[in-house]
Amino acid sequence: MTIRVGIVGISGFGGGEALRLVAGHPSFQLVYAAGEGSAGSRLADRFPGVSPKLAGLVIEKWDPDRLPALDLLFASLPTGTSAAALARVPTSVRIVDIGGDHRDAEGWTYGLADVWPDRIRGHGRIANPGCFPAATLTALAPLLAEGLIEPGNIIVDAKTGISGAGRGGGDSRFGYADSNENLVPYGLLRHVHMPEMARTIERLSSGSAAGLVFTPHLVPMTRGILATAYCRGRATTERCLEAAGAFYAGRPFVRVTDRPPQTKWATGSNLAFVSYAADPERNLVVAMGVVDNLGKGAAGQAVQNANLMCGLPEAAGLEGAPIWP
Repeated sequence: MTIRVGIVGISGFGGGEALRLVAGHPSFQLVYAAGEGSAGSRLADRFPGVSPKLAGLVIEKWDPDRLPALDLLFASLPTGTSAAALARVPTSVRIVDIGGDHRDAEGWTYGLADVWPDRIRGHGRIANPGCFPAATLTALAPLLAEGLIEPGNIIVDAKTGISGAGRGGGDSRFGYADSNENLVPYGLLRHVHMPEMARTIERLSSGSAAGLVFTPHLVPMTRGILATAYCRGRATTERCLEAAGAFYAGRPFVRVTDRPPQTKWATGSNLAFVSYAADPERNLVVAMGVVDNLGKGAAGQAVQNANLMCGLPEAAGLEGAPIWP
């Protein structure tokens, strides 16, 4: 089966990673690429290492009313810029929105693929999770499902590589001179991913996440996320690991480890690593989740969602090992 694919926002970090994965996918054929500043250039001009069969494909200006015949569209656009345009895409075209406009939108399914794969299969509109929620919720889901932690008392401290901020924008924090040898907290108390995480915690636990605190930090590396969540609960470390092992049994991309996970373990892959440390006497559970923010945190999970949507093997095109070192 050949599935005709388009990518919108192909020159951004998420779109470029989607291109890399689509180009190597056994069932996907890239026939449409769109962008803004890159419109009119060939793929090879923007991505010199692209396959010769794709090198001559011209990047078009994004216009949902002038799409070629497509089966599947990946949209990797800044949050706040995609909703109106994607509403004009024919319903016959499946869409995975890697941006943030549809994570709580009517008619769209939230694509936390490792936790709820059955909710994704067969749907035509999938909202990809944000990168921080991908790391955080993958670690928390087994504990919430088993009632091992209190959903209303969670503090999340997360570190992300600079590519998580996207390629665009003029914020000096993301330039080399400002980000190198530096550590920066941002989005304090009102980060855009907080409502998404709170809603999902409530769905997983049937409880309130009103006490959720989330603080992200930029660290001087290109890609990767480590989310450390501090929770209230009487479980032991062994019980947390056992719960996660059972919850993710048979799932292709989640690795449960008894060692503190490292961002390098996931670089360039769609893997998620989760681990736990607990002290029942202190009513404390520490849950850790690691993903590549451009892989599981964006394009990798988008391809996983697309596989589920299209009835393909879930791991198709995603079997590559992480890049190490």
